[in-house]
Amino acid sequence: MGGRRSAGLLLYRRVPDGVEVLLGHMGGPYWARQDTGAWTVPKGEYAEDEDAWHAARREFREELGLAPPDGPARELGEVRQSGGKTVTAWAVEAELDPETVVPGTFTMEWPRGSGRTREFPELDRVAWWPPGRARALLVVAQRAFVERLVAGLAEEEGVAGV
Repeated sequence: MGGRRSAGLLLYRRVPDGVEVLLGHMGGPYWARQDTGAWTVPKGEYAEDEDAWHAARREFREELGLAPPDGPARELGEVRQSGGKTVTAWAVEAELDPETVVPGTFTMEWPRGSGRTREFPELDRVAWWPPGRARALLVVAQRAFVERLVAGLAEEEGVAGV
């Protein structure tokens, strides 16, 4: 198939006025001062010969430092991000305390051209958001995952406030 591929899990939970989704703010110096478009579904790249579902669960553990939740998963399909990467996601209903997250890290040269490398968290913070706010914060292509989740829940259960 070719091209870079990522897979991830979008956690959601029911709250009195509807649902909330768990997003991570991308770590590192490029995203430090950005909010809109700087949040993502916890995800990561995987090889063409790897199963996307297993990759999504592995990447959840790597990105958040926590075991992925068990339970039924709702397929949210694929999106293609502006950089060309294809992202596949599943939604899983689960509770998670953002304070328990121990993010994975990456290393990069910073400042660029300095010859020095620094380590940064993959996600520098994690938070629950209502769907409307989540759509505003997410990387543009990933907004479709929240829309698909909300539409599916509303169709199945008549969830209000989503």
